[in-house]
Amino acid sequence: MPAPNDHRDGAPSHIHIEKKKGFNWLPWVLLALGLLALLFALSRCGRDDAAIAPVATSTDTTAAAPATNGAVVATTPNAATSAAAVGTSALGGYLAGSEPAPRTFTFEKLNFDTAKSNIRQADAAEVNEVAAALKQYPNARIRIAGYADARGGDAANMALGKARADSVKSALVAQGIDTGRIETVSGGETDPVDTNATAGGRFENRRTELVVTAR
Repeated sequence: MPAPNDHRDGAPSHIHIEKKKGFNWLPWVLLALGLLALLFALSRCGRDDAAIAPVATSTDTTAAAPATNGAVVATTPNAATSAAAVGTSALGGYLAGSEPAPRTFTFEKLNFDTAKSNIRQADAAEVNEVAAALKQYPNARIRIAGYADARGGDAANMALGKARADSVKSALVAQGIDTGRIETVSGGETDPVDTNATAGGRFENRRTELVVTAR
């Protein structure tokens, strides 16, 4: 008699049925999240770099060198910057002395109306005084620099500054000063002496300066 729990014909005593495992999505989800986080970090880094990129600043307070390509500029090499505060009433005394050139003088009462280059009648007397000083010292040579206020384009202001300088030259020549003794240049809207935010300041910036280049 076979044992009660035995199976005939060598059949296994029990049957193991393996359950089919489901696909594990967890590693793929984690990988996708990791890639997204990496991409976000890289894009954020690029924005941060752009936001904190240092702005180039200059601590050089020296005046820029004058252009040498034929452009009209008002900068005079070696001219003392403090001399710009000296009015043309001191021109005769300077020419009579021994102080070396160049030396810059401001016109004390010679400004221009907006977009104009003609000398106003009220300002003509100062030009006549400059002409008188130049007649006394015929070896002196000068440069007249014209300026504009900040309104208008750069090219237009450069042209306006040159026209104003030429206007002063013409007035001096009309007083008998040899045209070869006078050079004219333009500073455009550069080097303002007053604010361009007010009408009064802009009026002060519409001016000319005189530089004695030789004596």
